[in-house]
Amino acid sequence: MNILMIDTSGPACGVAVMKDGQMVCELQLTSGKTHSQRVMPMVDSALVMCEMTAADMDLFGAVVGPGSFTGVRIGVATVKALAHAAGKPCIGVDALEALAANVTGFDGVICPILDARAQQVYGAMFESGMPPVRLMEDEAEKLTAFLDRVDATGRNALFLGDGVAVFEAAIRARLGDRAHFVSAQHMGLRAASACALAAEYAKEDGSLKDCMTLLPLYLRAPQAERERAAKLAAQAAESQKENKDG
Repeated sequence: MNILMIDTSGPACGVAVMKDGQMVCELQLTSGKTHSQRVMPMVDSALVMCEMTAADMDLFGAVVGPGSFTGVRIGVATVKALAHAAGKPCIGVDALEALAANVTGFDGVICPILDARAQQVYGAMFESGMPPVRLMEDEAEKLTAFLDRVDATGRNALFLGDGVAVFEAAIRARLGDRAHFVSAQHMGLRAASACALAAEYAKEDGSLKDCMTLLPLYLRAPQAERERAAKLAAQAAESQKENKDG
């Protein structure tokens, strides 16, 4: 199977190509340019280096979240367009599961975390495997609540993801010697890991989607929507108060 995978869900922009079941190319870039500026040039470069075209792909994949709302939308929209143009199916890969797929052979719980701001993380727990064995669903919650879940397992825990840079000290303070961290080259989401997962997902009935049904994975509403909802709630409360006083 030939698969083109795109990840724009976080700080890095990544593209990976699988040809006949073998990973043949992975490009990853973290720079000042936005993902929308670099993702298609990276796709073009990967295909040229592999001497392939979009028409050669059997499947197009995107990391659908959780992650940056804008970044996720860029990756999903790009894959939908490529799949539509090529007349091929597409597939979504969970960002936290793709992170967990960076790790093999750890005898404990694998804890991918992404910085969700406001002292919150997007987090999940897995055991090592391909695909990783899920122990909890993705959650957006305070770091303290997530660490409560990890602590309750009583097991060693391996952390990775962009949340580590923000919360490593707090994790060590809470879990002590049971807290472990991957090395730098495994810390971020790898497009190749997501591509390998897509190949596994594709074996399952009903996993493939068309370009109309591939959707982002949001664990909470975007900030603009949350602010709008808060504003409307405040206006409604003020209106009720005025009616009561009147």
